[in-house]
Amino acid sequence: MRVVLAEDLFLLRDGLVRLLEAFGFEIAAAVESGPELERALADLKPDVAVVDVRLPPTHTDEGLQCALRARRERPGLPVLVLSQHVEQLYARELLADGSGGVGYLLKDRVFDAEQFVDAVRRVAAGGTAMDPQVIQQLLARHGTDRPLARLTPREREVMELMAQGRSNAAIAARLVVTERAVAKHTANIFTKLGLEVSDDDNRRVLAVLAYLDQDR
Repeated sequence: MRVVLAEDLFLLRDGLVRLLEAFGFEIAAAVESGPELERALADLKPDVAVVDVRLPPTHTDEGLQCALRARRERPGLPVLVLSQHVEQLYARELLADGSGGVGYLLKDRVFDAEQFVDAVRRVAAGGTAMDPQVIQQLLARHGTDRPLARLTPREREVMELMAQGRSNAAIAARLVVTERAVAKHTANIFTKLGLEVSDDDNRRVLAVLAYLDQDR
């Protein structure tokens, strides 16, 4: 699996390269600026891009904007964005096209090798990997909005885990319940949110996140 990595801090970039290579990834390019990232994504056609939000020369959202432009040129390009803090605007922009293959992780997660590598693989496969803190903030932001307010505490737990990209089996194991119980909760969630029930885990996660983060 070929990866383009963009991170301006040398030590972190070098550490990520070594980590990904240790787990069998091929690093097609490891760059430190927005212009370099743009060229690498256009020329190398990687299987997945791992991108810091803030890159030179602007040190604002250069990395994210490069990734978004690349996804417009190549719809569905898997992109895992790394950020120092939870920034809901960036999460919303990343999810906006609804095509999947996206992730948003805080840099703290990088230090958990298995969790980070699992997120890269999940995104590369077209899935979604959202940092739990992002989901918690989205839930808190809309906690009093209807129809979200109709969800039971257990349904909110299930939705948070769904939004992280977890399967029904993984949710059941985490909550120590049966998969049948999780399926019932997810059906209730979609009904209450007015969303069409789907067996496609990625689509359902994106639908829930889009609902939670839309301006109403």
